[in-house]
Amino acid sequence: MSSHWNRREFLKNSSTATLAALAAGAPLAGLLSGCNSSKIKATADTVILLWMAGGMAHTDTFDPKRYTPFTKGMMANDVLSTFKSVPTALDDIYFSEGLESIGKVLNKGTAIRSYVAGDMGHILHSRHQYHWHTCYKPPQSVAAPHIGSWISKQLGPVNSVIPAFIDIGQRFSLGEGEELKAFHTAGFLGNEYGPFLIPDPSEGLESVKPPVGMNISRFEKRNQLYNELMNQGPLGELGSDYQKESMKRSMEQAYILLKSPEATAFDLSKEPKENYDIYNTGKFGLGCLMAKRLTEKGARFITVTTEYEPFKNWDTHDNGHTRLADMKKQIDGPIAQLIKDLDQSGHLDRTLIILASEFSRDMMVEGRPDLKVQEQVNQPDIIDDIKNYGMHRHFTDGCSMLMFGGGIKKGYVYGKTADERPCKTIEKPIRIEQIHQTIYSALGIPEDTHYVIEKRPFYTTPDGLGRAEMDLFA
Repeated sequence: MSSHWNRREFLKNSSTATLAALAAGAPLAGLLSGCNSSKIKATADTVILLWMAGGMAHTDTFDPKRYTPFTKGMMANDVLSTFKSVPTALDDIYFSEGLESIGKVLNKGTAIRSYVAGDMGHILHSRHQYHWHTCYKPPQSVAAPHIGSWISKQLGPVNSVIPAFIDIGQRFSLGEGEELKAFHTAGFLGNEYGPFLIPDPSEGLESVKPPVGMNISRFEKRNQLYNELMNQGPLGELGSDYQKESMKRSMEQAYILLKSPEATAFDLSKEPKENYDIYNTGKFGLGCLMAKRLTEKGARFITVTTEYEPFKNWDTHDNGHTRLADMKKQIDGPIAQLIKDLDQSGHLDRTLIILASEFSRDMMVEGRPDLKVQEQVNQPDIIDDIKNYGMHRHFTDGCSMLMFGGGIKKGYVYGKTADERPCKTIEKPIRIEQIHQTIYSALGIPEDTHYVIEKRPFYTTPDGLGRAEMDLFA
């Protein structure tokens, strides 16, 4: 992927965000400041979302059950976990084999074992990812902002040079790319609060440099021409003054970063080799390294994704066991090192790290036991081929998440799922509106924050009813 592609995509996606808001009929010029009737003491300044795109099976990661090794002719319904359990830093708390490094730092954070994904009929990755990232079920009459955009709008950047919302690792040239774009935007909040996109962290520095062959002076002229088009050219016919000003400010922010010494935070070659090698497990690992460097330079919200691509990575409709073994190699060392590095530098206390996925997986149940949906995988009752050994069906009634830093309890386990199939949530269910408001509360953003769109309030959580789960805080 060339640096030229990065910048072209960044501009294209920025325009898409604004046009999406226009298409949804959001009168951006009429935005009113949100109501903040209450004050919350912030416990975090920065958020890092580690996104396990594709549906991470809880029983094969952070909530293991009875282990059943592969044998030809085994009964599918007997399989609950396809990996052995391994100890963590907490007594009597186990993770799945392959996640030993993350387990060793669990004393610095909380494992949530009772996330319940939303019920939206037929379970689709793009719909559930939209729901997780915006807190709203699609479709909406207005373009709902990404959680990173809400945070960017409410708090602004920590460091005025570093973009407030940075998205690392997701391309949009893959299957369901247009659906993914739908929530990778600031929606009605305006383009300046949308994500700064870095599809490939190994080329991160190229994302903040002019295209090859273009010097700063030429880049300045192009930026000036762009502003003229926005004011009086064909682009000037689109959108309100609010929208146009928002897009101009987003371009100005990119230009400021281009000329700033802080741009070296995107240059992973500056990292000591011994540390770089720990992170270098692939795109996701290097994304974690970039997240560490950007946090230390004053980023506000960073998301790093294993990348959603249909039938790849965590989207284990087949070969669930073998693919999870590979995914664990990609995430285990980098995530643990990210936590240790930020802890050692003193940033972890004020940085909230979240590891999450859109839903979980089960071998036999699609959806929820009491609300089954159309099955997407033909699972044989008897397993003769290892490709059928693993968690293949979308399961929404028990999912795992991790949280570290930012005021979250250390060495804590929240919620519980059943030990036998269906391994559903049986204690302390927690849903997306609670997760979102917990994140907002950690940043000092109150639950009644909203803007008036089409003469009605649009809250950070639906109807402003999201409540932080205070039991997660120290």
